[in-house]
Amino acid sequence: MANTPNLRAPDGSPSTPLRQWDIFLFWVPLFVSWLMMTLEGPLLSAAVNRLPNEVVMLAAFGIVITLAISIESPIINLLATATARVKDRASFELMRRFTVHWILALTGVSILLAFTPLFGLVVQQLLGAPEEVAVWVRPGLQILTLWTAAIAWRRFLQGVLIAFNRTRLIARGTIIRLFATVGTAFAILQLTDWPGVHLAATALMAGVMTEAVYATIVVQPVIRKHLAPGSAGRTETPLTYRELFWFHLPLAGTAILALLAQPMVTFALARLPEPTLALAAWPLIFHATLLMRTATFSLPEAVIALTNGEATYAPIRRFSLTLAGLALAAVALVTWTPLIDLYLVRLQDTTPDVAVLASRGLALFLVFPALATIVAWINGLLIKSGETRLVNEAMVINVATIAAVLTPAVILGWPGIPSAALAMTSSVLIQLFYLLWRRRGRRGPAEI
Repeated sequence: MANTPNLRAPDGSPSTPLRQWDIFLFWVPLFVSWLMMTLEGPLLSAAVNRLPNEVVMLAAFGIVITLAISIESPIINLLATATARVKDRASFELMRRFTVHWILALTGVSILLAFTPLFGLVVQQLLGAPEEVAVWVRPGLQILTLWTAAIAWRRFLQGVLIAFNRTRLIARGTIIRLFATVGTAFAILQLTDWPGVHLAATALMAGVMTEAVYATIVVQPVIRKHLAPGSAGRTETPLTYRELFWFHLPLAGTAILALLAQPMVTFALARLPEPTLALAAWPLIFHATLLMRTATFSLPEAVIALTNGEATYAPIRRFSLTLAGLALAAVALVTWTPLIDLYLVRLQDTTPDVAVLASRGLALFLVFPALATIVAWINGLLIKSGETRLVNEAMVINVATIAAVLTPAVILGWPGIPSAALAMTSSVLIQLFYLLWRRRGRRGPAEI
């Protein structure tokens, strides 16, 4: 977590009012870090669109990244677990062993999916990917075999850096990762005739491996200073493996639920009219909305850190709602101005039919990023107060809503991208209503 502004007196009372500028200064480094990560997808899509057979390659890449992210979902929150639990040498070694166990287990899943008949069961039968697309998914997954291992290792080390106040190093690592990803993609584009899926998967792998190596290097001074063998512990009761497991499990479950949306949408698009075209347009829509939700991903940490009593509720609420309004304006600006052509035609260099479908699809996601931002703000309040079970309940409702909308869509053959937009927007809207209802019932309306 980044440094919290000095806003409190020694007795715990607010020393100065919590200003919008204070919140902004705390939040903006987190936003920049997330922004660097979310830029990967659109940049790689742009590279794929400049290679032959781009529609099929883009559809295949969308499935590859969906499956890779799904496999890695249990370890996404290793960062939070390491931040909260690494206090001394003993807890650091335990967390390292815990991370290695997750790496071995999930790398095994990656190998089974990419190199065994499980691929056909998942990609061709379960997801229903067209044969012309599925044939390119397997090599992409094989290239990303160690993707989860690299992600798990660097998130563990990033958690250690956050725990010992080295957040600037994390931001630098994200920038280095982006340069490694884009540089690899550019080199492949210029020097080889590799297919688009091979280019995108190799560039992604190069980026996460570079960031993992960087994190391993920059964490060494922290280990030598604070976590060296024989160093004094910061906790009276040693952390046990069982305690660590049960602490992390709810966080893993929340991440898995959050990431179920992508496979569900991919599953539906593959069974709805014009599946190849819809699967090619979906990554463009998804990455665009992802960029517009970058503020959402960086908001909960700021809410958790800066919420300190009733005096902070109003300024944090104002800041969060301002971000939601800006997210709404960003979608409208991109969708209803020539920026949409700049993004889809000039930057992404996509085919006209995919561009038309993606443009119309983005317009259907007008309110989605704004709603997601409000949900992120409330989730931050819940996590601050320790009500993580309620966060999980709301995510279950979110995923159930997506399934409830996509099921009749597949049965009745509704148009693919509009069905995805209806499912995603409805899910976050119902999730928001549920959180507002439960939160007001427990705490009263003051915080929200």
